Amino acid sequence: MLARTYSASVWGVEAHPVDVEVNCGYGLPKVVTVGLPDTAVRESGDRVKTAVENSGFKFPYGRTTINLAPADVKKEGPSFDLPIALCLLAASEQLNSVSMENCWIVGELALNGEVRPVKGVLAITLAAKKKKKQAILVPAANAKEAAIVQGIAVYPIENLRQAAAFLEDKIQLQPVVVDPASVLDDCDATDLDFSEVKGQEHVKRALEVAVAGGHNILMIGPPGSGKSMLAKRIPSIFPPFTLDEALETTKIHSVAGLLPSKEALVHRRPFRPIHHTISDAGLVGGTANPSPGEVSLAHNGVLFLDELPEFKRNALEVLRQPLEDGQVTISRAAGSMTFPAQFMLVAAMNPSPTGSKNGRSTAAETQRYLNKISGPLLDRIDIHVEVPAVKHEYLLKQGTGEPSSVIRERVIKARAVQTKRFEGKRKVRCNAQMGSKDLKAYAALDSESETMLRYALTDLQLSARAYDRILKVSRTIADLAGRESINSEDISEAIQYRTLDRQLWG
Repeated sequence: MLARTYSASVWGVEAHPVDVEVNCGYGLPKVVTVGLPDTAVRESGDRVKTAVENSGFKFPYGRTTINLAPADVKKEGPSFDLPIALCLLAASEQLNSVSMENCWIVGELALNGEVRPVKGVLAITLAAKKKKKQAILVPAANAKEAAIVQGIAVYPIENLRQAAAFLEDKIQLQPVVVDPASVLDDCDATDLDFSEVKGQEHVKRALEVAVAGGHNILMIGPPGSGKSMLAKRIPSIFPPFTLDEALETTKIHSVAGLLPSKEALVHRRPFRPIHHTISDAGLVGGTANPSPGEVSLAHNGVLFLDELPEFKRNALEVLRQPLEDGQVTISRAAGSMTFPAQFMLVAAMNPSPTGSKNGRSTAAETQRYLNKISGPLLDRIDIHVEVPAVKHEYLLKQGTGEPSSVIRERVIKARAVQTKRFEGKRKVRCNAQMGSKDLKAYAALDSESETMLRYALTDLQLSARAYDRILKVSRTIADLAGRESINSEDISEAIQYRTLDRQLWG
């Protein structure tokens, strides 16, 4: 007898529908799985057989054929265990199969019949809703993650016997309900605060501008000046997650298997500190079966690169595409896929190999050290700021600086202006993402500002890309001040954030 249900295969960060068909027929006892399965899927036959028997059911005697369609799409992972087992029970007339055709099913089986969590449940649930399915059966540990998708009933499954009884209406299960608004209220909480940082007021200002407009920033200063301390506090001044941003980020972490069990969403904007020994594949994603890299795991958050010149040159150069396009495309023999990578790059470095400008390094050694960072990569970093050593009087001072909550309020107001400005533009959410047409429309200059910028371009020998970055940063500075138009003060401050690289690399 033939039985059929539906599941999905995750490819990249998207899920693709898969028809699960099981036929129990005559012949020598054998389980055959077809439909381009990987090793984990082929091994499901042994897991399913043991789980079925340990759950009190009979495994059919004879030839059992499992087909995962479409046959030309590779199927990966253990998430097909539960739908295969239920189809097998239906095909062997131990379960009424009518209700299985009205829902999607996903889950890995333990040998005792328990249902274990799997990766990519959020992406699968979104795909099920897109296909206008009314219900989905998922592992209980993944239920909250799936229930964040509104408009589809999510049923948590603990074990194989429970799933079979539910499909035959022998027991009732209540669908899991999650209110996205209440979940988002808990997001972005952090114990770190800018009030703990003494001094460095101009650096805090630069970070405020960077976060308000989504700009990349490079901090240069000696060891102990507070670069890492400042970077770790950046998430505390980010605006709250929107539901779309939270779903995008959670989907990536779910596919990567990094979403904590029984969590509905990623609760904080990602902050990904990267060690300088990372490979280019680890940074942008790779391996034989492409998976999200650090740039994608930092989507809608912060990617922090400390000791920037110590990174391998090829690892830094692969950052160009995600910095420019907000996504990364990986091509392998298995296929080509695109991962979102709209992050804020925060980089830190010393001014010389010894850690200070006046160290024992020669001018040639310092130049070689600084030249490890290419000009094209520098041009993609909007703000460069010097972080000097903290003076003793600041360290001994008892008072605290401005708290993150106050800075965050200003950032939220500036982002609200940008949200209204770019309403209707799907790919533009903040000033850093503006294109050339947007710059002409929203970053027009008066004669005084234009003259100032023209002289700066000539004197500092800035590139055309640097010119665009100055306009974008100027637009953000004006937004923070509540001004509709950019004035000369905004241009002057933005130019100040572009001079440091020319002083050191010129």
